[in-house]
Amino acid sequence: MVWAFGRLAVTSAGDDGGRRRTTGLRRRTATNGGGGIEVNGKMMDITQFDPRTLTLLGAGTCVMLSMHFTVQLLSQHLFYWKNPKEQKAIIIIILMAPIYALDSFVGLVDIQGSKPFFTFLDSVKECYEALVIAKFLALMYSYLNISISQNRVPDEIKGREIHHSFPMTLFQPHVVHLDHYTLKLLKYWTWQFVIIRPMFSILMILLQLLGLYTSWVSWTVTIILNISVSLALYSLMVFYHVFAKELAPHRPLSKFLCIKGIVFFCFWQGIVIEILAAVGVIKSHHFWLDVEHIEEAFQNVLVCLEMVVFSLIQQYAYPVAPYSGDMPGRLKSGKKD
Repeated sequence: MVWAFGRLAVTSAGDDGGRRRTTGLRRRTATNGGGGIEVNGKMMDITQFDPRTLTLLGAGTCVMLSMHFTVQLLSQHLFYWKNPKEQKAIIIIILMAPIYALDSFVGLVDIQGSKPFFTFLDSVKECYEALVIAKFLALMYSYLNISISQNRVPDEIKGREIHHSFPMTLFQPHVVHLDHYTLKLLKYWTWQFVIIRPMFSILMILLQLLGLYTSWVSWTVTIILNISVSLALYSLMVFYHVFAKELAPHRPLSKFLCIKGIVFFCFWQGIVIEILAAVGVIKSHHFWLDVEHIEEAFQNVLVCLEMVVFSLIQQYAYPVAPYSGDMPGRLKSGKKD
């Protein structure tokens, strides 16, 4: 038994003799061997779609779901717009999932794109990741009523000890006491990635277009970017370690894992896909599509699927409850967790 879709008949009393007009779709049972969708009297058999079309339909559905869940959460925050400083940061953070999904879907649509094209798509995601990391630290600062621009640091958190670990001890004392300068330094460590990432993305694309992006240049860029993102993430970890107790009601760990989880899956599944291609598990059966493009396609499909999950998790990590008048109950549930 295969499900198909037909028309839904609706009678209009004002038409001649109560003529029937058909609108919408209804479900019916097809007794033939195929399955499909009937639209405006024409039957489309989805079993006859080629794999690329089915992949685009599935990925497109995932993008729409990710956008739906994100817009739903975003609209709730806009409706209860009580704390612009915090909620602006939250909106930028939760938009990460649909932006990643949409970016990956574009890569699927133009699967035969050039190397600079895919570098551009990857750069969009990574540049937005840099902005999200910086905004996440700004959100944590806001939770503790810290303002670098206004030189405001609550007295109860001044003087706390920050213990640096190797290799940061090569540039910083092992123990540092928290003050305005230290907080400003942590902020700079996150924002340097926001600046460096776009600069190197533009440089990479230009060098690829000019044919000058050699292997040693690639390794150099990779090392610099890894150092930059590690420094940004290190500043977040240091701040969380020092203020874990004060931040606990705001569930900072679940918020951070939403960000890091997206980056983690995108990075490590890309490594796994490259290994599978290297050992011959992933092969190209089309003369017009090489293995590298197949790898990009697998990565993009997985990202589209995963962003639906992360957009759902964000409903828990970045709820609107603290701004909708249910703050006491929200803080109580946070302490229980």
